[in-house]
Amino acid sequence: MRRELNQRIRHLELPDRMRHLPVNDQGFPVPYFVPYVNGEPEFRGFDGEKMVICVWHKRCWLCGEPLGKFMCFVIGPMCAVNRVSAEPPSHRGCALYAVRACPFLTQPKMRRNEKDVPEHLEPAGLMLRRNPGVTLIWTTLRYTICRDGHGGALFNVGDPERVEFVAEGRAATRAEVIASIDSGLPVLREMAERDGPDAVAELQTMYDKAMELVPA
Repeated sequence: MRRELNQRIRHLELPDRMRHLPVNDQGFPVPYFVPYVNGEPEFRGFDGEKMVICVWHKRCWLCGEPLGKFMCFVIGPMCAVNRVSAEPPSHRGCALYAVRACPFLTQPKMRRNEKDVPEHLEPAGLMLRRNPGVTLIWTTLRYTICRDGHGGALFNVGDPERVEFVAEGRAATRAEVIASIDSGLPVLREMAERDGPDAVAELQTMYDKAMELVPA
């Protein structure tokens, strides 16, 4: 028997592509990428085999169904600067549902529970262990894959066809987006400073370019 959805998200229309997903004890759909640990879904990690499937067979990270022409990355606003994602793309409908239904993404004050997270479930690249407060849905036609220096895969997102900034399940304000970007920027700046003046100048160019995408 299928569990009922949590009352917090019952008003949201579940995309048809996600209706086959299991629902956890708390009433939240379990995305395709979520691994199971001791028989329970571990939302803080991802299944490496499913990542391979999503990349090679061009499937949605959230529902597991085939992707179309447009691919949507669910990222933090700061990723608009370096244009890097630790996760492959999804359908726009699935992405919109996720940013409206996921407790972590809709509640800015919520913090990640880091207790007993299996090390092999950690994402690739540099992860800021904070809630960005704003989520960016980056729609593009292409992406490339690179390595993070530790054997993990990262995704360089292509030029955007559309960007949608969401906060607390609604369209984010310009102030919210800028605050989210600027709160994470010192980490990128510190890395650039270690690489020298050219890297700092390049980061500034990337930042200026990202700011052109911020809503008025």
